[in-house]
Amino acid sequence: MSLPHAILTALLEKPSSGLELTRRFDKSIGYFWSATHQQIYRELGRLEAEGQIRARPAEQPSRGQRKSYEVLPAGRAELARWTAASQDPKPQRDALLLRLRAAAVVGTAGLETDLRRHLDLHRRQLAEYEEIERRDFPPARAEPQDRLRHLVLRAGIDLEIFWTRWLAHALAEIGTLPPDGLPGRREPAAEA
Repeated sequence: MSLPHAILTALLEKPSSGLELTRRFDKSIGYFWSATHQQIYRELGRLEAEGQIRARPAEQPSRGQRKSYEVLPAGRAELARWTAASQDPKPQRDALLLRLRAAAVVGTAGLETDLRRHLDLHRRQLAEYEEIERRDFPPARAEPQDRLRHLVLRAGIDLEIFWTRWLAHALAEIGTLPPDGLPGRREPAAEA
């Protein structure tokens, strides 16, 4: 996913100022695509220069008023093109998994504490997503847009369920290892 497409999506959902967009990124879109306020403002300028969005005319012109942006036909066409395009899954890159692999050769000292911290963070994120689901997606909401947005949220819920289960399993596994290191771990010979 790319930031311009996230911004086009957000603006098609609701024309917004840069400040409103950054708040929406902080509250919803940011759960699956994060961006800094500077990145959003920079991208708004680029999208406007390319003719994909424009600042909406102000109802009452006043100095210092925030620009509210809307998507132009070229922006909608670009978003439709991008949505329909094929994209391969991204390879998994997670430092925690690499650290666990490294622990197999250097030992697990300190790792259990961090795994517990990760488990707590994922449990909190899962609870937050489940609260959003209860609040925003009751069973009676069956509009196509709501169903697609709910699918995005369900992906977040399912990923958090995966991580909480996997971390609990990893902690149980580490708990069965000897406390002073891993059997068969070889220390490199000291050089003379």
